[in-house]
Amino acid sequence: MELHCLPTRTGAAAENMALDFLLLQRYPYAAAFRFRHYEWRAPAFTFGFGQKLGWVRDQLAGEDRPDLCRRPTGGGIVDHRHDWTYALVIPREHALWEARASQSYRLVHECLARALQDLGQPAAVKVEGGPGGGGSAGPAGAGVCFQQAELFDVVRPDTGEKIAGAAQKRNKRGLLLQGSVWKPAVGGIDWDLLGGHFIAGLAEAAGVTLTPMPWPDLAEEEVQGLVDQYASPEWMEYR
Repeated sequence: MELHCLPTRTGAAAENMALDFLLLQRYPYAAAFRFRHYEWRAPAFTFGFGQKLGWVRDQLAGEDRPDLCRRPTGGGIVDHRHDWTYALVIPREHALWEARASQSYRLVHECLARALQDLGQPAAVKVEGGPGGGGSAGPAGAGVCFQQAELFDVVRPDTGEKIAGAAQKRNKRGLLLQGSVWKPAVGGIDWDLLGGHFIAGLAEAAGVTLTPMPWPDLAEEEVQGLVDQYASPEWMEYR
């Protein structure tokens, strides 16, 4: 089995969310892991699938018209203006797909913590206290990400400050994990180097072969249709 490392792309919030979901649903190599890091075209926030739009807008009342989108995964509000964002899809053919959600959450964050440690950054996985991370909605009780660390998030061991969190969605095609590293909680590092260490650690932990891949040939009409759906009032106001 392989872990496909895909090229970095930059998109608006709806486009980024749509592409993550299509990597789960329509990736041509269904039995492979797939990983991508991506950037944001404008200052953006995303919020969890189960959160209410009115409450989210109240939390962001002081922000100047950010690019906002509901994620296909759960979790809380994520500020993407100062984060390093990634998506990982675990195929259903791998044992992690049927493991408890907390197990996949912890394994991914252990790999990320080790990657940060490799670059001289203090980082650890939170293993006690607080509600558990798991289920399709990610950490329980999620509201605004990075305000409080939950079980199996990545934290600074000296202060307990949250460094990284994620949210998950599992279906019959695989497990999508959307993750975020909060840059202000980390000292000056080479983010490309961090990504390389992180991906290599994921491949080793999952027992798969790391393989760089070009961007998949997804159907243009389907991509645009899902981007339009994710940008629509119906999707934004789903809850």
